[in-house]
Amino acid sequence: MDPKHRSRLITEGRDRAGARSMFKAIGFTSEDLAKPLIGVANTWIETMPCNFHLRRLSAKVKEGVRAAGGTPMEFNTIAISDGETMGTEGMRASLVSREVIADSIELVCRGQLFDAVVCVVGCDKTIPAAAMALARLDLPGLILYGGTIAAGSYRGKDVTIQDVYEAIGANAAGKMSDSDLTELENVACPGAGACGGQYTANTMSTVMEIIGLSPMGYNSVPAMDPHKDEIAFRCGQLALDLLKRGANIKEILTRQAFENAIAAVAASGGSTNSVLHLLAIAREAGVPLEIDDFQKVSERTPLLCDLKPFGRFVAADMHRAGGIRLLANRLLQGRKLHENAKTVTGKTIGEEAAAAVETPDQEVIAPLDRPLKGSGGLVILRGNLAPQGCVAKISGHERLSHRGPARVFESEEEAMNAVTGKRLKAGDVVVIRNEGPRGGPGMREMLGVTAAIVGEGLGESVALLTDGRFSGATRGLMVGHVSPEAALGGPIAAVHEGDIIRLDVTQRLLELEISDTEIHRRMSQWKAPKPRYATGVFGKYAALVSSASEGAITRPK
Repeated sequence: MDPKHRSRLITEGRDRAGARSMFKAIGFTSEDLAKPLIGVANTWIETMPCNFHLRRLSAKVKEGVRAAGGTPMEFNTIAISDGETMGTEGMRASLVSREVIADSIELVCRGQLFDAVVCVVGCDKTIPAAAMALARLDLPGLILYGGTIAAGSYRGKDVTIQDVYEAIGANAAGKMSDSDLTELENVACPGAGACGGQYTANTMSTVMEIIGLSPMGYNSVPAMDPHKDEIAFRCGQLALDLLKRGANIKEILTRQAFENAIAAVAASGGSTNSVLHLLAIAREAGVPLEIDDFQKVSERTPLLCDLKPFGRFVAADMHRAGGIRLLANRLLQGRKLHENAKTVTGKTIGEEAAAAVETPDQEVIAPLDRPLKGSGGLVILRGNLAPQGCVAKISGHERLSHRGPARVFESEEEAMNAVTGKRLKAGDVVVIRNEGPRGGPGMREMLGVTAAIVGEGLGESVALLTDGRFSGATRGLMVGHVSPEAALGGPIAAVHEGDIIRLDVTQRLLELEISDTEIHRRMSQWKAPKPRYATGVFGKYAALVSSASEGAITRPK
């Protein structure tokens, strides 16, 4: 491949003198412009710890690009913090931001005719957004995750942001004092980096290494580890290597690579949001992938990682144990990995996995002969309440069935008020609707509600289902992504207060115990709710977004 296969059109020839003059106005030289132009997509923002340190890493990426003979050009995207906006109107922006970030990376790369791109990412949505943009562009490119936050320490115990959210419920229940809650919030997040458990950011970080878009061994290095700077430098060098090899993204994003990624999520006990994001990336890459594929792969993949929110350890512990490479090695040895899938390093995933080094006596990643659970954590349920499917994460600690009366709420706020107002009781099934991709809009995460339920002491006796999403930190018998959503006339809109709902994980069933005739009668009287936003970015998103069962991507009608 010509290293300047795209940028020649913007930098060379008499007619491009105006463009060169403008580049020179900001310090680029004729020598700089004669080299390949490498975009550095930096998702830095000063609103959250997840992305706060990315300026430093992007500077190191640019040093690597220059050392390898390229000219880096940095640009920024927006980002939204899930953890900070959780439980507020601002949370509607989170999933919407995935599309805006992907669009912005695509637009700048197309507009500026970069030859290759390095995406430096941190929080939940920036990771899949970068992958979606790379799939659309099909340029030489790679993704570097900024890394996990260190665990906080509260009275001698490792804690994460999950503990804070659950403490809110405990405080509301009178089980934790205001001063203890403040003490916990002051120490749970000790510095820069993304949330520390196998929540959405670290799940998608794992996915990026296993699917081949991030160099193996790079993402799991924690955010503030001094080694992260060296890794960022190498990513800049690797961009030029990819360019010289002519390695395009769609050669990496194959069906086998997606199955590897699903296996990694299942084996690590990863976030249900991975279902949404992998479906979206697959749609952008033109790879056939359906929601039921997650069930098939999860069933044949053992749960191996003892990570929060269900387990004992955080992502930094996994790095010290041997990292994502060790997990890949376990999958390889268990014949759960398509070992010939390509990665950005030029090696196959099998070759990368074979180089794993396990820390002696580590307890984070279980051996194949003693898995934490015989099958992975992702379960796809169907039934008359979710004909297009829905998603649950089962660690092996939850009960596998529940039957009880519906407690119906038309928004997350209504449900949260019921939890903290002690209006729920053991056996209830909490139904939160009109929080889907279109109805929300933006498919808010329900960590505030689910954590409060656990904090209230109802985590083992109450089930919850929603057409919205869950945080990767959610635990308990919680079912999300119920599709079709209520705003599209899905059967979840037909549920009445007190209706009996049955969940059976073993049978993969979510059922409303009324007849199809009664569901049809109720829905014949249903009217679509008025959109919460008729204009602006939320209005555009609601008009263009697809079902969660298809990844909630936006597309022209």
